[in-house]
Amino acid sequence: MLSGQPGRVCSSLAVGFPRKGIGIIKRTMNLVPVNIDSILIGQPLPCALRDVSGVLLASQGFMVNNRQELEMMVGRRSQIYIDADQSDNFKRGYVNRINDLVRQDRSLGQIAEVQISPYDNKKATAVEARDEPDWLDLQSQTHAMLRDANGDTFLPRLQRLQTELERHTLRNPDGTLFALIHLSSSEVRKYSATHAMLVCVMCYLAAREVLKWPPEQLSALCNAALTMNVGMTELQDRLAQQKEQLTPEQTKRIESHAARSVDLLQGMGVADALWLEAVMFHRAHTPGPLAPRSAGKRLARLIQRADMFGARIAPRVSRLPDAPSTAMQACYFDENKQIDEAGAALIKAIGIYSPGTFVRLTSNEIAVVVKRGLNTTTPKVAVLINRHGMATGEPMLRDTSQADFRIVASVPHRDVKVNHSLERLLPLTKNSASDRPW
Repeated sequence: MLSGQPGRVCSSLAVGFPRKGIGIIKRTMNLVPVNIDSILIGQPLPCALRDVSGVLLASQGFMVNNRQELEMMVGRRSQIYIDADQSDNFKRGYVNRINDLVRQDRSLGQIAEVQISPYDNKKATAVEARDEPDWLDLQSQTHAMLRDANGDTFLPRLQRLQTELERHTLRNPDGTLFALIHLSSSEVRKYSATHAMLVCVMCYLAAREVLKWPPEQLSALCNAALTMNVGMTELQDRLAQQKEQLTPEQTKRIESHAARSVDLLQGMGVADALWLEAVMFHRAHTPGPLAPRSAGKRLARLIQRADMFGARIAPRVSRLPDAPSTAMQACYFDENKQIDEAGAALIKAIGIYSPGTFVRLTSNEIAVVVKRGLNTTTPKVAVLINRHGMATGEPMLRDTSQADFRIVASVPHRDVKVNHSLERLLPLTKNSASDRPW
C-alpha cells in the first residue's frame, strides 16, 4: 500500500522479473468492494476482479461458467474488489443482472441480494476503513438470505455471513457486540436478521473463550444460531410489529418452527448432526449442567440462553424491551432458579453491562458501554449526557472500575434522547494496550 494514499494499492507492470536497472511502471488503483452475488454467471466479466491487496483474481472478459466455479475463485474471502476506474462497466453489468432476474420471475429476496457493493462509493476511502463492517448492509444481507431460503444460494451466502461475523468478532469483539446490541435495541423492521447475528456472536464468544469448545463445535454452533428460526422468519418479523395477541395458528407455527427449520435445512443438503440437533432443541427449557447432555443439546442450551437475551432486549410494538443488564441477569438463572452454566458462560464472555448498553454513573452522567472491563460489572463507557442533563459535544471516556464513575443503574435505550451514530461511537470500541485480551 502506498503510504499517505488511503484506499489505493500499487500495481506494478514489468516484463520478466524486476531487477536492478529495469524500470517498473506503477499506477495506483482505487479499489471498490463488490458483492459476490452481483457477478455475472455465464457472461464475460465487465472488469477485472481483485482481492483487498489488489491481487488479480480474474481478468476482464473472463467467463465464470457456474456458481461453483465462482465460489472456488473467491475462496474464503469475505469481500472482492474492482478498480473504481472500471465501475461504470460493472454497473452496466449489474443492471443487466437485475433485468435478467426480473425476466426470470425470481423472488424479491434473490433480487434484493444482488448488490453492486455493500458500501456507498463515497465511503470508499482507505482499504483499512473499507475492511470495517457496514452493519446496516450486513443486516440487510442477512434479512434477504433468511427470507429467501433457496437451496442453490442459501448455504453459500450463509457460509460467507458466518465467515464475516467470525472475522469481525475476532478483530473487534466489543465493536461487534456494540453494533448488534445497538441495532437490536433500536428498531424492529429486520428483527429476525439482527437477532440471528447477535445470538451467533454471543454464543461464539462464550463457547470459544469461556467453555473452550473445539472448532468443529463452534462452526456448528454458529450455523445453528443463524438458522434456528429459518422456519418462521417472516412470522418472526411480523410479530415484532404486531399489536394483537398471538392467534392459535401463530402459536402453533411458533411451537413447530424448530422441526420445520430442520426440515428446510436438510432439504438444502445440511447433514451436520450437531447443527441439526442444536436447531431442533434450541427452544427446549431443560435446566441442569451441560456435561450430561449430548453435544448437540449442549449447543442448543447455549443458543436458548442467548436467544432469550436477544428477545428480551428487542423492542416490540406490543411491549417495552428489557434493559440489556436485566436481560442478561435473567439468563443467569435457570428454570429452577439455579445458576445456569450456559447463562453464566454468556455473562462471563459478554458482561452484565454489555457493549451497547446505556448506564447511569455515580457522577449522574449517562453513558454507553463501549468496551467490556476486567470483570463483568466494570466496563469502559463513553459519556453522552453530562451531570446537568446536557449532551456532550464529544463522548468522554470513563473507567467504571473507578469509584467516581461506578455504574448505579441501567438506562433504557428509549430514554436516551441524544443523537448518536454507530460511525461516531464504534471507533471507541477498539482494543488498546490496557484492555483485556480476547
